Amino acid sequence: MDPLTMTDYESPAQLRTALSRTGYLIEPDAATVVFLAGRLEKPILVEGPAGVGKTELALALAQSLDRRLIRLQCYEGLDEGKALYEWQYGKQLLYSQILKDKIAQELAGDRTLAEAMDRVFGFEDVFFSTRFLQPRPLLTAITSEDPVVLLIDEVDKSDAEFEAFLLEVLSAYTVSIPEIGTIRARTIPRVILTSNNTREMSDALKRRCLHLYLDFPGPEAELEILRVRRPDLAGALARQVVTLVDALRRLPLKKQPGISETLDWAAALLALSVETMDEEVLGRTLGVLLKFESDMTKARQKMPDLMKVLASARG
Repeated sequence: MDPLTMTDYESPAQLRTALSRTGYLIEPDAATVVFLAGRLEKPILVEGPAGVGKTELALALAQSLDRRLIRLQCYEGLDEGKALYEWQYGKQLLYSQILKDKIAQELAGDRTLAEAMDRVFGFEDVFFSTRFLQPRPLLTAITSEDPVVLLIDEVDKSDAEFEAFLLEVLSAYTVSIPEIGTIRARTIPRVILTSNNTREMSDALKRRCLHLYLDFPGPEAELEILRVRRPDLAGALARQVVTLVDALRRLPLKKQPGISETLDWAAALLALSVETMDEEVLGRTLGVLLKFESDMTKARQKMPDLMKVLASARG
């Protein structure tokens, strides 16, 4: 089969099973989007609040496909040079110094300065070749001999100009390097872009991608995640954990606890040999769940209400 049109899974159900083996649980609707992205060779724009598993989806997909993960972390001011390629000017200078005697021999027969300059310009193809090119994540993904998963993380943190450049690269999976020419993808990477919705993505980028929105899981879904990722946590305590995390997410916090914080909290409770949740345990371990002092203050103020929620869950 042509590697440029190779598909990954036979069905969304098969994809769900493969991801679950890595410890990543995905809902049927989301699995369908990821499956279709492979079949249609389209990027996925995964949006949602921080901590819901957007980045982990790319990691799990790469692991399940046994593909290398190439990650481009976006930030304000990210430009083409950091994302695509850079010339290794220091290496070029070093080689020119090493070869200066040879270059002098080549220029020895030139009678005029113009002739010598023409000969020097002829060396450009030597010094501006792939051996002096430093590929960055986008070029690495496009030139990979084997299919890869390309994660473009937190694309909403980049500038609109970079977003336009990114759209150009993803539209045909080609890049143009003036000194070398056009480089076409050897294999089509599976591309996942993540966004925390700090700014609106352009309509052009959204049209290019399939869209997937991930939200915080409900208590039952998060309980299943805990069972898979922290099987040594007692069932009753696991239910108390997801009940309290769900209650905390309903508060007006600066940063709601994500799935990774839930898993960290479960690990912390295991390390402390906690058997059941109470106000004292929650108060001592709030720093695992919440990242801002203002959020911890709000949680402590709501402690009586949180304990009522916990008591009702115990039933």
